[in-house]
Amino acid sequence: MNKFGEWMQGRWLPFQFLIWTLRGTAQVNFVNNPLSGVIIIIGLIVQQPFLALVGYLGVVSSTFAALILQLNRTNIKAGLYGYNGLLVGILMAVLCSGGKCTWWLLIPIVIVAMASTLVASALGKFLGTWELPALTLPFNVAVTIFIAATGHYNAHFPAVLIRPPSNSYNVSWDDLNVLMLLRAVPIGVGQVYACDNVWAGIVIAVAIFISSPINFLHAVIGSASGILAGLSLGSPLKKIHKGIWGYNAVIGCAAIGGVFYALTWQTHLLSIACAFFCAYLGEAMMNMMAHFGLPALTWPFCIATLPFLLITSNCSAIFKIPLSRVTYPEENRRYYKYIQESKFKENTEEDNSSL
Repeated sequence: MNKFGEWMQGRWLPFQFLIWTLRGTAQVNFVNNPLSGVIIIIGLIVQQPFLALVGYLGVVSSTFAALILQLNRTNIKAGLYGYNGLLVGILMAVLCSGGKCTWWLLIPIVIVAMASTLVASALGKFLGTWELPALTLPFNVAVTIFIAATGHYNAHFPAVLIRPPSNSYNVSWDDLNVLMLLRAVPIGVGQVYACDNVWAGIVIAVAIFISSPINFLHAVIGSASGILAGLSLGSPLKKIHKGIWGYNAVIGCAAIGGVFYALTWQTHLLSIACAFFCAYLGEAMMNMMAHFGLPALTWPFCIATLPFLLITSNCSAIFKIPLSRVTYPEENRRYYKYIQESKFKENTEEDNSSL
């Protein structure tokens, strides 16, 4: 991908912009690969063509806003100002039209997606003090404000009616269907993009795999962890089968398992713990925010993952990658090994000199 980036230098600007937006499409899953972005768009088309349209409109709008504001060009090229806009477009369509084609929604999607870029820039400066990424906080802030401002009874942009559970439910082991639970694993991966179609989830999983097998592995583990968390609390099986328990755990597990930490067996276990935390917090926040008629979005992922990124440990195997060096898990691990080898050589030279 570095060679491709070098080849892109000096190319026709609209073509470069296309590549930036495709990278932004994939960056929701911490993937910096335009080919993965193309495959994810195909997955969105499998789910619902209108979702692919509004999602791409969102990523184009937020990336364009970053160019207008002359934000960090390296981050723009990596798609880091695009993925929040993509989620804005998809979730506004799902929450305000049920994913159905409603053209009047395009204007607020453009505005809110651009607003997410402003929030991303501000949060990036604030969180950067602690070497923390903004994750999907800009998307959460922008869409939550929009839904809170409009609500279910708005004449122009009515949101879906969100209410807390009102009926008790019983789940017995006889109701469990292993095939449906296995099917929920790719659906949980797809639900990161609000896709509940199993084939859309498989396509999105393939997009992750071709860029980073390690990222793919942790996405699958995260989704499976969400299923186990749902079963442990006796959640309605329909909710588990739809991947609702999985999507926060998917990106939480991937974030800790190789993206912001170098992958070791210690950080691997840490990523699984983060996945379960994301899943349980997701259910808690869904129940709490439902009282205000608001969706939980990916707030649970952000709130659960940031504390894991603030961990300070004397264990050399829990190595946090500097934000400026974060790429993809395989490269992050190579960087970690290089640092460890450099420290070993320095210690060896100091010992020899002391002798």
